[in-house]
Amino acid sequence: MSEQDALDGRVALVTGATAGIGRATALALASAGATVVLTARREGRLDEVAAAIEGAGGTALPIACDVTDLDRVRALVATTLERFGRIDILVNNAGIMSLGPLSEARVDDWARMVAVNVNGVLHLVGAVLPEMIERGAGHVINVGSVAGRRPFPGGTVYAATKFALRALSWGMHLELGAAHGIRVTDIQPGYVATELLDSDPETKAAWDISWADRRTLQPEDVARAILFAATSPDHVSVSEILVRPTDQPT
Repeated sequence: MSEQDALDGRVALVTGATAGIGRATALALASAGATVVLTARREGRLDEVAAAIEGAGGTALPIACDVTDLDRVRALVATTLERFGRIDILVNNAGIMSLGPLSEARVDDWARMVAVNVNGVLHLVGAVLPEMIERGAGHVINVGSVAGRRPFPGGTVYAATKFALRALSWGMHLELGAAHGIRVTDIQPGYVATELLDSDPETKAAWDISWADRRTLQPEDVARAILFAATSPDHVSVSEILVRPTDQPT
């Protein structure tokens, strides 16, 4: 089987699919033959990604959804199952990062990160598991972070959400792998050139300065790691992939 048809017949659901890692992952999965359901909050940009996939000969269905809204997540999954009958791959990519010292006590920002980065993942997992368990197969790919291995000053709460995702991924493997044939992968990127910091221009400018002479990861680099896990044989569960820029000093 060639790389171009390695996922023929599979249906993938990708959250946060309008930009960065999510967009690159959707394109990569589609290029391998998967039908890709794209979801994010920005409907216009979802249509752009879907058009890019279909223009390359793939199949895509854009559905706007906020992962923090459980009812909308359930409706998203129900629509996907009604249209395609299955969900083989779930890529939990939607996430936000708000940086600042704990001393500022930005509780609203902390709660929002937990709502998206942790609760949003739980909403999707809870919605897709019944169909995967009934079929005895499936693959959940969680996009974590190197921050899920070590916190950093200013990013303590963000790191805490990624630590939670790492624990969830491993626990899911233990509960769902041998018992139900469901594979789980935690992808842990280092610094990636994405829009993650665009909502905080001051922090973004500081990061850009600190990385001015260093090579960052590109979204396509992470998408390749996701594609590797997704196209591995069904008896192979790639549990974790840590992928860092060569130039990342920490």
